[in-house]
Amino acid sequence: MAYTTINKSTDYFNTKLYTGTGSSNAQTGVGFQPDWLWIKRRSATNSHHIVDAVRGVGYAIASDLTNAQYSSSVSSFDSDGFTVTSASASVNAGSSTYAAWNWKANGAGSANTDGTINSTVSANTTAGFSIVKFTGSGANATVGHGLGVAPKMYILKRIDGGTNAWLVYHDGLDASSPQNYRCVLNQSTARQDMTTWNDTAPTNSVFSVGSDSEVNGSGQTYIVYCFAEKTGYSKFGSYTGNGQIDDSGTFVYTGFKPAWVMVRRTNTTGDWAIFDNKRNPHNVTNTVMYANYDSEDDTNTNNNELDFLSNGFKLREDNNAINASGDNYIFMAFGQSIVGSNNVPAVAR
Repeated sequence: MAYTTINKSTDYFNTKLYTGTGSSNAQTGVGFQPDWLWIKRRSATNSHHIVDAVRGVGYAIASDLTNAQYSSSVSSFDSDGFTVTSASASVNAGSSTYAAWNWKANGAGSANTDGTINSTVSANTTAGFSIVKFTGSGANATVGHGLGVAPKMYILKRIDGGTNAWLVYHDGLDASSPQNYRCVLNQSTARQDMTTWNDTAPTNSVFSVGSDSEVNGSGQTYIVYCFAEKTGYSKFGSYTGNGQIDDSGTFVYTGFKPAWVMVRRTNTTGDWAIFDNKRNPHNVTNTVMYANYDSEDDTNTNNNELDFLSNGFKLREDNNAINASGDNYIFMAFGQSIVGSNNVPAVAR
């Protein structure tokens, strides 16, 4: 099997911290023109603000809400960042602090006819990331994702009308049949055994959806963020917590030093805890936000603590969110540097 190794991860993912101005506010230093931008206010309570190049910067969705897409407060994707122009509290309130997570796909996308449903796909096969937009058929179907390899994770959201959950496929949800399960990004419920993905694993060209209106309602519109694993850049796996603290906590192998990690307990209730190397430039990493809440930065040092190491991350607390004894967790991680071949996994899946 051929593998792609990313030699400079900041060509494809980067975190940008900034302070709101209440007026036109151009952010540079991302390192590329983003195609998926996820902004969260750090200093106060506000919903997440997610825009992408396929839907266009004029439309936002929030990971903590079930709402359809709404008018965005981001005005443009720029060659080295993005611009926010509104005084909207979610992206640009004066003197408020924000974290912006940026991913590189491939612009506004193009037609894909690989599935039984045609889709619009913006795919970066080097980085293993694609943005997919499609209109549902109301019957079991497949949808092209453009990655050229089977994705390890995808996040789907209906974007037109009504209230609909964010649905997550993850390869780590079950050792043998992850396609039979889903998690919900905007909720803390345990994994669910449902036919969301038509009990069919993704392939090199398509993922499958059932007939439920949450994923494939006739005439309804959906956006999907798809991720394939790339050596030295991204990892989508699972681990079992050991309930230990400090140096005895669980070690999770990624093969690179993480720049961004999201962790979620799956066998019972759990929140989507997000850590990054800009809000936490040094270990111990203990500043966390949650994808399923509108809360500000949580800096409780006795709550969620981990270390970003050269080849993975080490959990340093025994709490339910990241490392309860015997509980199952999934994670997604993106890297900040390439490590040598001597970094052998202590824990890998």
